Amino acid sequence: MEKLQYLAWLPEGTTPAEVRHRFIDEIAPTLLGTELLGLTMDLDDDGAAIPAPVPTPEGEHAPAALVSLWLDCYDRRGEAEAILREATVKLEGYSVVESLYTEYGGSPWAGPRDWPDGQRSPGVVTVARFEQLPGTDFEEWLAFWHGHQSPMSEAIQPRCRYVRNLVVRPLGPGQPAWRGIVEEAWPSLEHVTDPMLFYCADGDPGVMAANVTTMIDHVTKLMDLETMRSQTMSEWIMKTVGA
Repeated sequence: MEKLQYLAWLPEGTTPAEVRHRFIDEIAPTLLGTELLGLTMDLDDDGAAIPAPVPTPEGEHAPAALVSLWLDCYDRRGEAEAILREATVKLEGYSVVESLYTEYGGSPWAGPRDWPDGQRSPGVVTVARFEQLPGTDFEEWLAFWHGHQSPMSEAIQPRCRYVRNLVVRPLGPGQPAWRGIVEEAWPSLEHVTDPMLFYCADGDPGVMAANVTTMIDHVTKLMDLETMRSQTMSEWIMKTVGA
């Protein structure tokens, strides 16, 4: 089984409510009519209308969705990819290796998943995509991401779920050289917009400052913040893998 991820753009000016309708009511049912083994959609919809921790640069047209597909073989992606291309104005696809660092119920911030496929997940997700930090050795860079960045951020942030996607290769020419696509779930919109909550500071400015410093120190060893992109989105698990 292989996991493919697609960044999908809709026309500029599409409203968040229209994003949800387009993907959930129109695109998802069509995709589910194919032989997909799993389908998740992270959407820039009306359930996630808050700024991301690292906002998209002004004037840049951000993708409306990150669509994750599971197939028995990536060679058989043609039908699903054609559906996405027909429904969007721009599509970038990547073959990835998923590492599910924390599942719902695996941290103090959320219980096990108890909602059905097709229902919006509680809270909100942030989706970050980034390149390998220039000048770093791949194995050392990967070891830092998995062995240091992941447990550090787990310790100082209220994260419900953490999915690391290591990009193996793009599925088309001329696409950005993303190396990582990360999906992180948070308990509520307030946990993303309030720094005290986002850094588990419990109202203590000293703790918040220390945690922010730790985060910046780690992140800047992992990625270039100028090229990294982050968005706040709603998570829709439309078909659970193996269900």
